[in-house]
Amino acid sequence: MDWLQAIVLGLVQGLTEFLPISSSAHLRVVSTLGWGTDAGASFTAVTQLGTEAAVLIFYAKTIGSLVGAWFKGFTSAAARRTDEYRMAWYVIIGSAPIAVLGVIFKDEIRTTFRNLWITATVMIVFAVVLAVADELGKQRRTALTMRDSWTMGFAQAMALVPGVSRSGGTLTAGLFLGLERKAATDYSFLLALPAVFGAGIFSIPDVMDKTGPGPHASTAQMIVATVIAFVVGYATIAWLLRYVSKHTYSVFVWYRIVLGVALMVLLATNTIPAT
Repeated sequence: MDWLQAIVLGLVQGLTEFLPISSSAHLRVVSTLGWGTDAGASFTAVTQLGTEAAVLIFYAKTIGSLVGAWFKGFTSAAARRTDEYRMAWYVIIGSAPIAVLGVIFKDEIRTTFRNLWITATVMIVFAVVLAVADELGKQRRTALTMRDSWTMGFAQAMALVPGVSRSGGTLTAGLFLGLERKAATDYSFLLALPAVFGAGIFSIPDVMDKTGPGPHASTAQMIVATVIAFVVGYATIAWLLRYVSKHTYSVFVWYRIVLGVALMVLLATNTIPAT
């Protein structure tokens, strides 16, 4: 991997991780179009550590309250009745589906699921699903329930397929469940922390392995790409929270459809390889 590729992919990761447009799909597509080869699922997982570090800092106060309430709940009945204690459990429970399915489908995530025909198809299909949810969702609730955490957790797990979008899946589920856009967005960010950090740390040995196929990033390149993803990701969080409080997701819906169709055209004309 050359330095330009590492820098560009770090920028792409930071810009797309929190938007409902699939960061893994964008890393897959940009890497293929720009350099003719897939940077790989492990590279994606490790650079996501940067964007999740941005979540840790942006939501530091909230996360501190959740962690504190969760530990207090072991000995305090009063703590177990707080919203923070319940939310902490919702994050833990909602993280279970992607953790289990990520282990079960580890090999497919690195191979079969990265086929660009699949990416293009799910980009379009889930754009339509998001549009329906955005139009029909009642958006009457800000407080989550246990059912919400399970449902949005399984929606997050669908993002193991590039093109679905982790944030897009959870936001879509949240809207269908009647949550307000900002409430669904906040939970989506928090829900990502255990799963993405786990996947990133788990993938560090793989991305450092220089014997496999595809471009290999040096340790310095991985660090720079991850730091860039952190800085850009932090700015993206702040922008998205302001945006969703006043706008629908229609711009992302149309973007996904256009990108999905463009990908299909490139694949059909053999301009880019599917694998």
